[in-house]
Formats: sequence, structure tokens, C-alpha cells
Amino acid sequence: MPKPRALVVLVPLLLLTACGTETGAGGGTGSGADTVSPDLPLAGTQWTVDAVTVDGRRSVAPDGARLDFGQDGRARGNTGCNTFGATVVVRGDGVTVTPQEVTEIGCPADRQRFEQELLKAFSGPLKGTTKGDALRLDSPDGRNGLELTAEPAAALRGTTWKVDGLVSGESTASLPAGSEAKARFVIGADGRVTGNLGCNDFSATARLDEKARTLTVEGPAATTRMMCTSPQMKLETRLYELLDGPLAYRLNHRTLTLTDASGEGLTATATAR
Repeated sequence: MPKPRALVVLVPLLLLTACGTETGAGGGTGSGADTVSPDLPLAGTQWTVDAVTVDGRRSVAPDGARLDFGQDGRARGNTGCNTFGATVVVRGDGVTVTPQEVTEIGCPADRQRFEQELLKAFSGPLKGTTKGDALRLDSPDGRNGLELTAEPAAALRGTTWKVDGLVSGESTASLPAGSEAKARFVIGADGRVTGNLGCNDFSATARLDEKARTLTVEGPAATTRMMCTSPQMKLETRLYELLDGPLAYRLNHRTLTLTDASGEGLTATATAR
């Protein structure tokens, strides 16, 4: 497995042009008008990547593979390991993608392979087709493409949040290598937070102030007493330190960010339903 490297903070990268519907005058006789089909409604949408096809070979996506199109024309995605960005121009059902930055976290071999395929498929001129909550983006020759499903927004309470990054000020770093699988938690309607922060299961009483957008764990957490690998214990220690005090939260569709007064915190993603 490649040696993990520091996570690169992505800069907003995309320009998504919405042209809408254009109507032009017909010939000199004024007998008709030419209508351009409206652009694909991609701005402000979030998608789960279900599968990609490269050179006619289809591969099912790993957990965490996703693609988001921002309202401001920026798009970002996750390959199931690294995050990436690309500039996108939309005209009618045509989507032109110019890849930009990719972070460089070390991944297992199967995820590396899928990552290479996804980045190859999400490049160049593509044609978009929608059906219900599904979106396909295919190359002109049909040999490369992506299969996507629209993601519903996640509720703060009752959702299982998988911890996927550590926040420090304006930057976000990956979790310690070897600790990525277990850390997750649920904020219950009964005011309890339960889950696992890298090694041991935990349960704690919490006070959620949705007006102030703060989460405060009240009193010590009850935990199991297992011994785990060094990376898992390191992550658990860090996350328990973060829970010792009020945390500001920010919920963006299916991403939750918790930070303390100094700007230290975590990011978590809603798990698939």
C-alpha cells in the first residue's frame, strides 16, 4: 500500500455554466423560432457514484464514492479514497469536464484502480441523461461513463455519521492510516450520542441547540475497554478530546462538520441508506 501523504486542501475549481432556454427568431419570413433545450439541472445537486465504465469495462463503486455540483459552478467528488475537482461547462445535455486537483492519500489496490477509472470516465465531453433520480454521463463513443444516483439530504438526528477527516482551522486532513473503518456516531432523538470513535464503542448524553447550532457532550462518556491498533487508539484519543466541550456544527446536505472554539474538529459523511 502506498505511504499515506498529507491531504491537500482543494480550492474551488469548477465553473458550471447555465444557459437556460434560448429562443431565436426564424428566417426572414418570421414563420417560426429555434429553441435550444434547457441545460441539465446539475447546479446544487449531490450524487452517489454507483459504477463507472472505462473502455467498455464496468466497475461497481466502493462506499464513499460521490460527485457534487455546486451552485457557484464548482464540482467536487470523492473516489472512495481521494477527493478531486474538475471544471465543468454544461450546454444542453452536453457536459464538458476538465480535471483539476486530486488529493494523494494512499489507498488499497482495489480502490486505487477504481479511482483511476472514475477520473478517466469523468473527463472530456460527456452526454448526460436523467431518469427519475438516476443520472448517466457517457462519452461520445459510449465506452466510458458514470452511473449516479441523487442523494437525499441527511437529517442531523438519527443518521449514522462516518468520521472521514480531521479539521484544523481552514484545512482538513485524512484520518490516521489504518483507522478509517470504525469511527462513526449517531445523534439520537433522545439526546444521546452513540457510536465508535476509532477503537471502543461509546455512549454519552448530549445537549443539542439547533438555534445556536451547537452540540455539547454532558458528563463523561461510557465506553468499552478494548485494546486496538496504534492508529485506531490515536484517532480515538483525538476524538474524545474534541468531545470535551461545546462544538459548533455545520450540516451541508450529507456532510457534518463539528469544530471547537479553536477551530479543531472533524468532518463526517452520512452513510448510505
